[in-house]
Amino acid sequence: MAFGKSSLMDSRRSSSSSSHWSMMTPVLFIALCLIGVWMMTSTTIVPVDESLGNKSEMKQQVPESDTKTYEDSSGDVPDEGGRRDADGNTEDATTELKSESSEEQSMIDKTDENSTGKVQNDDLGKDDEGKKDENPNQTSYNDEIGNAEGEETIKEGSQGTNGGDMNTVEAAQEITGSDLGSKSAQLTFSDENGKMEGGEMAKDNAEIKVNSQENGQEKSKEQSSQETTISDQEKTAALHSTNQDKSSENSSDDENNGDGETNDGEMINEPIETQESGQERDQEKRSEENYQGSRESNEETKIDQKLNEVSGNGRGTNSEQISDESKGDEQAGQYFNDKTDNAQNKSIEQNGEMFFDGKDQIQVTEKGKQKPNGTTSVQQNKDHLYDEMLLSNGAQSELLNESNSQNGAWSTQVAESKTEEQLQAGLKEHKNMYSWKLCNVTAGTDYIPCLDNEEVIKRLITTKHYEHRERHCPDDPPTCLVPLPEGYTQSIRWPHSRNKIWYYNVPHTSLATIKGHQNWVKVSGEFLTFPGGGTQFKHGALHYIDFIQESVPGIAWGKNSRVVLDVGCGVASFGGFLFDRDVLTMSFAPKDEHEAQVQFALERGIPAMSAVMGTKRLSFPGMVFDVIHCARCRVPWHIEGGKLLLELNRLLRPGGYFVWSATPVYQKLQGDVEIWEAISELTKSMCWDMLNKTKDKINRVGMVIYKKPLNNECYEKRPESNPPLCEDSDDPNAAWNIPLQACMHKLPVDRALRGSQWPQPWPQRLEKAPYWLNDSQVGVYGKPAPKDFMTDFEHWKYVVNNAYMKGMGIDWSIVRNVMDMRAIYGGFAAALQGEVNAWVMNVVSINSLDTLPIIYERGLFGIYHDWCESFSTYPRSYDLLHADHLFSRLKQRCKLLPVISEVDRILRPQGKLIVRDSAEVIGEVEDIAKSLNYEVKVTSLKDNEGFLCVQKTMWRPKEVEISSPSLA
Repeated sequence: MAFGKSSLMDSRRSSSSSSHWSMMTPVLFIALCLIGVWMMTSTTIVPVDESLGNKSEMKQQVPESDTKTYEDSSGDVPDEGGRRDADGNTEDATTELKSESSEEQSMIDKTDENSTGKVQNDDLGKDDEGKKDENPNQTSYNDEIGNAEGEETIKEGSQGTNGGDMNTVEAAQEITGSDLGSKSAQLTFSDENGKMEGGEMAKDNAEIKVNSQENGQEKSKEQSSQETTISDQEKTAALHSTNQDKSSENSSDDENNGDGETNDGEMINEPIETQESGQERDQEKRSEENYQGSRESNEETKIDQKLNEVSGNGRGTNSEQISDESKGDEQAGQYFNDKTDNAQNKSIEQNGEMFFDGKDQIQVTEKGKQKPNGTTSVQQNKDHLYDEMLLSNGAQSELLNESNSQNGAWSTQVAESKTEEQLQAGLKEHKNMYSWKLCNVTAGTDYIPCLDNEEVIKRLITTKHYEHRERHCPDDPPTCLVPLPEGYTQSIRWPHSRNKIWYYNVPHTSLATIKGHQNWVKVSGEFLTFPGGGTQFKHGALHYIDFIQESVPGIAWGKNSRVVLDVGCGVASFGGFLFDRDVLTMSFAPKDEHEAQVQFALERGIPAMSAVMGTKRLSFPGMVFDVIHCARCRVPWHIEGGKLLLELNRLLRPGGYFVWSATPVYQKLQGDVEIWEAISELTKSMCWDMLNKTKDKINRVGMVIYKKPLNNECYEKRPESNPPLCEDSDDPNAAWNIPLQACMHKLPVDRALRGSQWPQPWPQRLEKAPYWLNDSQVGVYGKPAPKDFMTDFEHWKYVVNNAYMKGMGIDWSIVRNVMDMRAIYGGFAAALQGEVNAWVMNVVSINSLDTLPIIYERGLFGIYHDWCESFSTYPRSYDLLHADHLFSRLKQRCKLLPVISEVDRILRPQGKLIVRDSAEVIGEVEDIAKSLNYEVKVTSLKDNEGFLCVQKTMWRPKEVEISSPSLA
């Protein structure tokens, strides 16, 4: 076919001279022979379209239509446009061919009808070239799949279908050049990502047209050489004429490239021409008039239907629709999806599973995991549609592979350069925005900003009341990073960590020297070991714990007594072994000469914090602890009117127990006797009932156990009001930076008030709303308080069980120390109970509604805190931090960068940060986390809500701050 086309083109060029006509007959004969052989051996035959008379008539109509402008909305293509698209060239030289003999006319006509190319005449000169430039502008394109007046090619292709059913390839082949033209500004391949974009089709089509003609010619030549026997001279002549034709057509293409319409028509119809010729037997049985009369009314509908089938689920062909729907599906794999009934179900997709949390649906994509199938299928449908429309035969499939190769092993230089520019710009931006340095402080790897503010501590007038151990936060929170101890490694898992930790994680040995004989801590090679002893229980904490319950059975560890405060905890072995009795202990001690005692406790996986009983109230609400314990805690309870013991009275639940094990209880030294007498008088005036004073024969220590009254009856009967009762305006729950007072708060009398009744036994108290919540109270979420409580609990149970446990990629077996940075009712911590072997520090912000008493009531614990300041804990304390809509609230009062710096300080390497917040905050936190070289595990955004999970790495900057961040 290619040889015949080239020969005819060559004969046209030679028609200007009579000497050239002598060569016409052999060339035409060779061309006709090749065409005949090709038609007999090919699986398809191109049908005869029109008579020469019809074509001549059509040519006479072209000048009349020059004055018409074909609008996009017309949906019709002139007959000339349709034939040009089907044949591959315009019929500019038809008039001159009429002057030839009838035999030559018939031969040329037959050649025309078989789409082998049109013979061009050089004598037409610029007039013919002008026609070629004008013809593309005469072709009308419809934004939807339009009908062409001369769409013989489409109609012929549709004849070969059964009942109008076609596969996606046939549907794409039915689209004429006009159809592709209507899409040319809408569907293109992007060099970078293969997505559909608009605006570059004209240029691409020009290149595709030239390449596709070359490929078609080569394929035709290969078929002819395999199935026919022709002389080498004939092949050479035909090939020579083909090259001339190719050169001429390339020049013509360059002229038409600006419009892009002629190229589009040729690009789509060359493969259609090859495929449609296979239906010739069926086509010959129909006349052109019957064909047009019976089929024309259905063609536009069929084309629309078939293209919809190719595009997938009747989506249409508009590129904007495809792009928008694809974008929506991609977002569906990353965004929170609201369910019906205005509920808040949240789900996470992990490995093909969907999880829900409450009533908002969430789909997240974990780093390194495959995105949801919806996104892939939409993109595949788009790529498949474009595939079928443009490239439907073997010759042009190579062109498709070439285009798609940019999405495979290689990419374009433009794409590579653009990506690198964006990457460098992003890194530069991060570097400029977040320039991290190591903290330049005396405390080094143990730096606690609010407890190591050396400049403020030096200016203190007195330290008699341990003012130097209290919080003194810098005016500007530090944004430096605390270095890691040399040799630091991942902490040992619980419960093994209770007995030993890595020495290099907390490389301090002085406490082992001072307290080693009391079995606090010992050095054993690369480990620090903890025999489970203490100053008052050298032979083990468990015996000591059981001895307390034997002394006062009403304590009933793990049932009646659930939440304990351990004052002056040391290395917190008391609290560590109370876990075996299902008791949760808040242990605290100052950062003093007992080097890193709280840090030892946290590294062991035991709850603890740095605090001191000095001049201010502890950051806990009133009447929340079931038991308070002090074993040689070195607190002068009796001085200054008993301020410190009265602070314990504020914290102790009515009917709660105070266990005091110290030398004044059992030794007879003068100093001990004086202290005992002072304490006895004070506790009596406080109406504390001494339940038992006993001595442990194994540990050879004594203890006394007191019980706080349940009502105000004793207070009213005291002969002297000393210590006095606090003013009614004094709120016992006010605890943030409140000075201590030597007074007692009245106890609640109304049975509906908190503190008037003992909580339900553990674990029933965990899941039931406290008795003092009632429907008249409005909860945090706007519902009646009891319902608000239960809604929160059910929500977090669903989140934890179906999302955090399964869809986050977190190994919960190594998670021990957890902090909920914005606890409401403690629902997150409650949901973790029974699921993981972890404890949760619930933090209630000082600017949030005070729900911390509810948390204690259900058998959990927590603390008040202002996250615009540093938390009173050692670096590398927690395995997981959970922040639910915290950062967006903090941004109203303080900068976010120092807060994230504090998060980095207290989070262990390999620890996780889970953030749920607004989309803006999620983006900002993610940027900061990336600048810290955190690994992004999960991220998701929808509307104005987002979700993020990142993991801290071992990375630390090399540069050290010049000045100390602790300067106030």
